[in-house]
Amino acid sequence: MASTNIATLLPLAVQAAIQAGEAIMEVYNAPQAEWEVEHKADNSPLTLADRRSHEVIAQALAATKIPLLSEEGSRIPYAERRAWSELWIVDPLDGTKEFIKRNGEFTVNIALVRDGNPLMGIIFVPVTRMLYVGSPDGAWRTEVPQGVYALPHLCPTPIHAHLRSRPAVVASRSHLNADTETFIHNLEQLHPEGIDVVSAGSSLKFCLVAEGKADYYPRFAPTMEWDTAAGHAVCQAAGAIVRQANGEPLCYNRQDLLNPYFLVKAAE
Repeated sequence: MASTNIATLLPLAVQAAIQAGEAIMEVYNAPQAEWEVEHKADNSPLTLADRRSHEVIAQALAATKIPLLSEEGSRIPYAERRAWSELWIVDPLDGTKEFIKRNGEFTVNIALVRDGNPLMGIIFVPVTRMLYVGSPDGAWRTEVPQGVYALPHLCPTPIHAHLRSRPAVVASRSHLNADTETFIHNLEQLHPEGIDVVSAGSSLKFCLVAEGKADYYPRFAPTMEWDTAAGHAVCQAAGAIVRQANGEPLCYNRQDLLNPYFLVKAAE
């Protein structure tokens, strides 16, 4: 499969993410009785917002002719996927539990993966309309005005991951387990002056590292490729390091879509 021009794909993916976010907000602002909450085989929730967001993104990205792997799409056998050198990996609504809790900490995640590497990532936060983008040209964020979808009409602010004098660890609101607590304890031993622990939902944890508000994001609990690909791309573009817990690279479009444990760390 021939490589595709990032400059051509980025505006399309940004517009898809914003429009998907608006589709989510139409459901979010409706009475909860209309959310159509279901539960998948793993007991994770699925709402009408997940499905509508998926439809918007799938339709928008179909024009690229690049295969799509989405949490809410069909499960595609590895025998077919293994031939894809390039694909979209999408989570139409990352943080459905946060959506149901109505705390605003949910996102739309779109990533372009090439040869296992997340080359481009877009994260849109529907409630705040904050957009995060990572590509080979760098990482940036911006607040998207209502009615704006075109990339040239946005005002990006570059972001960079960096270690702070007082370290901060970002941890999941729902997945703070013993391994994560051990990581935090060990970091405290290295920094007797103290560390900060910041909580956030969905892929916002990646964004906190990418924009320099946190130094470490240890994820020692299950995630799927669509949970992490976009955030990985944004952090990578911002200069952060994303590695498996054993130090190996975190790659995508694997036979098993369940990620190994990993650590995101701001560059030295």
